[in-house]
Amino acid sequence: MASTYNDMPPRQALAAIGRDFHQKGWMAGTAGNLSVKEKREPDCFWVTTSGLPKGGLEADDMILVATQSGEVIDRFSATAKPSAETTIHQAIYRLFPEAGACLHVHSVEACIATERLAANATSLWLPPLEMVKGLGIWEENPHAELAVFDNHLDVPTIAEEIEARFGKEPPRITALMIRNHGITVWGGDLQQAYNRVEIVEFIMSYLARCSD
Repeated sequence: MASTYNDMPPRQALAAIGRDFHQKGWMAGTAGNLSVKEKREPDCFWVTTSGLPKGGLEADDMILVATQSGEVIDRFSATAKPSAETTIHQAIYRLFPEAGACLHVHSVEACIATERLAANATSLWLPPLEMVKGLGIWEENPHAELAVFDNHLDVPTIAEEIEARFGKEPPRITALMIRNHGITVWGGDLQQAYNRVEIVEFIMSYLARCSD
């Protein structure tokens, strides 16, 4: 049976995913952030450290954060800081307690797709591709949309807008786009979140090419 990221210790799995996404061109330099809930402490999650290159992540490069308060519970260095976008991960885990992992990547295709097709919109309609099934939409000619949020310099403002919008109406798919920035995807566990990132990026690549 093939092994999955769920079979690895959580911090080791995050590091491996970071290196993989870096190779795919989705986490260039220090961009992007990844998190996974700590099963032994379900009210906490491990998140990538701010400012570290994702192509060289190691298991120890993760910080344990309390979901509700954002307090740092454990870190490898007194000066290490959790990702600048940790508040977005907090928002997702607060909104969707069933979520076990949250992954945020930056790709050229996602930015192009939203800029060309949702420049002034709050949602991007997804094409009825077969791949949409991988996001849990099992319908013929499905109508599914990706929520789009503005990219504020103050990240907690983005998190607040996510909580306000999704708190009123949860999205059909477990993903969102921050305009001119990148996608954030979550799942019940690390492997599901990883799979869904690949699917959303496939769709973003398709849309970017179709909009040429």
